[in-house]
Amino acid sequence: MKVFCNSCHDIMSCEVKETEMSKEIKGKVIYYKGKKSFCSECKEEVFVETLLDYNLEQLDNAYRDAQNLIKKNQIQDILDKYDIGKRPLSQLLGWGELTLSRYLEGALPTKQYSDTLLEILQNTEHMDKLLESNKQNITDRAYSKCKLAISNLREPEVSIIRNYSKIDTATKYLISNLTDVTPLALQKLLYYSQGFFIAFNDKFLFENDCEAWIHGPVYKEVYYDYKDFRYNPIENTMEYDCKDLILESKEKEVLDSIIKHFGCYSGKILEKMTHCEMPWIETRKDIDDNEPSNKVIQKTLINNYFTDVKAKFNMLNLVDINDYSKDLFNKLF
Repeated sequence: MKVFCNSCHDIMSCEVKETEMSKEIKGKVIYYKGKKSFCSECKEEVFVETLLDYNLEQLDNAYRDAQNLIKKNQIQDILDKYDIGKRPLSQLLGWGELTLSRYLEGALPTKQYSDTLLEILQNTEHMDKLLESNKQNITDRAYSKCKLAISNLREPEVSIIRNYSKIDTATKYLISNLTDVTPLALQKLLYYSQGFFIAFNDKFLFENDCEAWIHGPVYKEVYYDYKDFRYNPIENTMEYDCKDLILESKEKEVLDSIIKHFGCYSGKILEKMTHCEMPWIETRKDIDDNEPSNKVIQKTLINNYFTDVKAKFNMLNLVDINDYSKDLFNKLF
């Protein structure tokens, strides 16, 4: 990243560092972890607009934690969990139609409203009672969708979707949102989803191990599910709506970013990209190029590599993944 340094009076490279910060709000000091940027040459602090947005987000979350207020991502989780829109949920609660929209845009809810939303998030039975008591306030379609979501949460055994493992769900989400994805490309997209999820969320998207095959990282279970398509695009014949797949909002955000920034490349290009990266190279360092292997790429390698990538490219948001994918492509082609 390059920005203007007031001390050097020039456009300079900068280094981003995590920093302990604090701010007094309504007489209470809020401590949080933010980020500052420093000129690589003179080491003076430089202004980066995206860091300002990041720090404000961190401060907002820290303040909400201190006040026991619901966070924006938790409100989105409610909408995803119960398959309900902002407007019908506001109507169920007897609030103004734009109330939840304002909360999702960053407005702070009152403690009373926050407690109501947290109760809904944590208690499916409470949500069901609310739905039945106020169903006259929403459309029949909104009621039916929400009722089905609650039913699936209560009785997961009758819902095919909720029996999927996390890697199955991620796989189906990728296939449903991509055009002409081959089994080769699918494997690499799962690998990048896993790598960038751990880099941004400090935990893995799924627990499955991938192996360092000749043509790059491969999740064996997924390979056997789709191997009959060989080099052809996978036909999306799945009998469900993609929005019904059970994924948290942050999981969808990472998968959507991988679709946008890596899904534009062919399977062969993605294969070459993974061949340039440390986890696959390190795992196959004692194996001939054309020698089959089921050696597992250790999760620590994936974690360390993609965490380093995030730091090297100063990734503050998921959109910054685009810088890495473009850099890889330009180096190869």
